[in-house]
Amino acid sequence: MEPMKYAESEPDLEGIRYAASREQLRNKRQVCQTQLEHLYTLLPIEAWTSLVNDMHDDVAARAAAICEYELEAAGYGPPPVPYAFVVFGSSGRRESTLWSDQDNGLIISDEVHEEKEMYFHTFGRHLSNLLEYLGYEKCKGKVMCSEPLWRKTLEEWKRQMTSWHQDFSWEPVRNLMIASDMRFISGERPLVMAWKQFFERSMNESPEMATAILRNTVRHKATLNVLGQVVTERFGEHAGDFDVKYGVYIPLVNSIRYMALQEGIGETSTLKRLEKLSLLDGGNMLFENCQRAFLTALTLRASASFTVKNGVYSSSGYLPQSELKKKPLLYKLRDSLTTVRRTHRALQRRLRFAERRRS
Repeated sequence: MEPMKYAESEPDLEGIRYAASREQLRNKRQVCQTQLEHLYTLLPIEAWTSLVNDMHDDVAARAAAICEYELEAAGYGPPPVPYAFVVFGSSGRRESTLWSDQDNGLIISDEVHEEKEMYFHTFGRHLSNLLEYLGYEKCKGKVMCSEPLWRKTLEEWKRQMTSWHQDFSWEPVRNLMIASDMRFISGERPLVMAWKQFFERSMNESPEMATAILRNTVRHKATLNVLGQVVTERFGEHAGDFDVKYGVYIPLVNSIRYMALQEGIGETSTLKRLEKLSLLDGGNMLFENCQRAFLTALTLRASASFTVKNGVYSSSGYLPQSELKKKPLLYKLRDSLTTVRRTHRALQRRLRFAERRRS
């Protein structure tokens, strides 16, 4: 497609970057959101997803700046020490949909200041509430800068990661997997670089954690039955619908993340991880199949219906059964799920081998 056909409709990111108040930022995000909705059918899914995440990044960075202004106006003063505002989850991977929820945290300098803890406790809560006002639903799993687990000084983060590496149960391993997708948004980038260096060194020193991550990775809901038919929800309000997020998107994200971590690949984007994996093993058709399946997953996630309540965007992430009756879409979905199944079987064999070596 020729760029000129949509160049004039590109989203107004400049308006977001220079918004002077929370009200103006919310308005600019809503305008940009509408522009991106119109662009969905005009752009390849990779290009469209990149623009969506440019918007989210700019809103998040501007929100952090406005949060500072608002706290200073309320008498808290400026930040007492440097900090970095970071994102995790689909935001960390730059794969957010238009309606993705919050997944963020803070890395705070180790510099000594008596007001540091109180300030960033207030800052984290204020920023999370501000992001909700701007349209971002709060994370049900509480991966947010308002939570002490995801708001720490650099030294506290190092102790936390060390603790996670010593516990191979589900929750600590899950937290490490979330942390591996961390990405810088605003503030002091050297804090993020130091955090990443420690994370990568810890991963290299913990082969047992790699097996624990693999164990978490191969757990996923059944998506194809023995006849190769797509498995839909059996009960509840989404009976007959297909769970795009946990049926195809997350299994691919987790599998590719595990393989990337094993190879020491520092990228957080799933597509960039696949690109690096392909360069390391160019003859492996698995990565080409995964890329095709992943682009299908992105397309299906982006086309899911969403709601707006009090200015907050949210989506169930389900593909309605009416869409499953469209044969071209169903064939693409089935092809993607076949790739998911083959990938997981390969990883299950790797897990059985790793566990036999341990015993």
